[in-house]
Amino acid sequence: MNEFKQVDQKIVKELRRMTSDASVIYEDKAALENYSHDEAGGKYYAHMPDVVVKVENADQISKIVKLAKAEHIPVTPRGAGSGLAGADVPLYGGIVLSVEKMNRILEIDKNNLVAVVEPGVVTNDLCKKVADTGLYYAGYPMSVETSFIGGNVATNAGGSKVIKYGNTAHHVLGLDVVLPDGKIVQMGGKRRKDSAGYDLMHLFVGSEGTLGIFTKIYLNLIPLPGKTVDLLAPFKDVGKAISSVGRLITESKVLPAAVEFIDSTSVKLGSKYNNIRIPFQDSAAAYLIIQYEGQSKDEIESVYEKSGKALIDSGAMDVFIADNRTNSEKLWRIRRNWLEGIKAFDPYAPTGDVVVPTDKIPEIMQFIADTSKEYRIEIPVAGHAADGNLHPAPMKPKALPVVEWKDVSEEVLDKIALRAAELGGSVSGEHGIGFIKKELLKKTKNEEYALMKRIKKDIDPQNIMNPGKLF
Repeated sequence: MNEFKQVDQKIVKELRRMTSDASVIYEDKAALENYSHDEAGGKYYAHMPDVVVKVENADQISKIVKLAKAEHIPVTPRGAGSGLAGADVPLYGGIVLSVEKMNRILEIDKNNLVAVVEPGVVTNDLCKKVADTGLYYAGYPMSVETSFIGGNVATNAGGSKVIKYGNTAHHVLGLDVVLPDGKIVQMGGKRRKDSAGYDLMHLFVGSEGTLGIFTKIYLNLIPLPGKTVDLLAPFKDVGKAISSVGRLITESKVLPAAVEFIDSTSVKLGSKYNNIRIPFQDSAAAYLIIQYEGQSKDEIESVYEKSGKALIDSGAMDVFIADNRTNSEKLWRIRRNWLEGIKAFDPYAPTGDVVVPTDKIPEIMQFIADTSKEYRIEIPVAGHAADGNLHPAPMKPKALPVVEWKDVSEEVLDKIALRAAELGGSVSGEHGIGFIKKELLKKTKNEEYALMKRIKKDIDPQNIMNPGKLF
């Protein structure tokens, strides 16, 4: 089934005719290498494409996909390449179809509270543009400055504000998609209700380019929140930090915009990388960063007073209030640059992505600690405490050769992911499956996995659309 045709000069000539000479990269190894991997493991998981095509519109995509179907050539859609599961690695070579030129914000509709964008729009660019109109796009992930909207939708990305606003799927109102036969289909749009049959649109959200390629995305907008305040709470005990979250929400009677968790190892590495020190970093085992939104200063003060008391009563060593941009940025820089801070000291550290029910976080954290001792490695952890999504990042021992570390780190992350599933969670909360976690998907989804395969086979019977991912 996967005996694909290799791209040759004839195919390249056709691709250039459909787009332009400047849009096609072929026989330039240095340029092609940039499209051979994502951020999952760099050259660990790289595979060279035969050709890269930088498309500019839906018509070009449709023509290319029809050609690929006729010639039985695999097509790998690619966004920013910031993914962490290998979803845009061209495992079978073929055509990498990059949407980097499709970066227009087509419309900000203030009447319907909808943004219409192309898939190559940088998430942060959209957030800024929308904010300039007094509106807010709440679906962004932590990789806001690098990721594309198309990639966010393809992986159903999450982030720090899922507890209040939900993950990307909650904000997608419509999609224009090129299917594996080249047809262009519109699902949803500017409407917020549709009970006419199956919800096919959300089938494509999180499909990681295995069912089609997005050409236009309709996103929900809301009024811009007024004021924000951030709280920093250090704890001597990880369990107390996590168990405080429920009490925090109950006693403040306000849903936080974000509740982020970061452990002591992460803070120490992050403080060095960012040249920042935060309180108690030599004695705290874990920190929570909590953000609240409100319409007035009085409302914000009332919330953080109640929250501060709840945190102290739950075992926080202290509670620090960051009510201005400078202090808030110090807190968020360590969390936002968490992976960069780790990789500055260990470029071979991969990051995992698991999710558990929030009350199971202490159990999975203990399992991570036990695994750390078993393998005699450090495993820094950060995550979204309010929704149970954690990111362990095992660090390579200096004496262990890089070639051996790949297998060891995969084994460690697989063990953690399977334990998360046993606790009622999932092997991925927001990074997706790609090809790195496809065996874990098979082991943990059972009947759902069989249904997914049937859907894939029906929509893409030739398996040309991002083959080797999920299945």
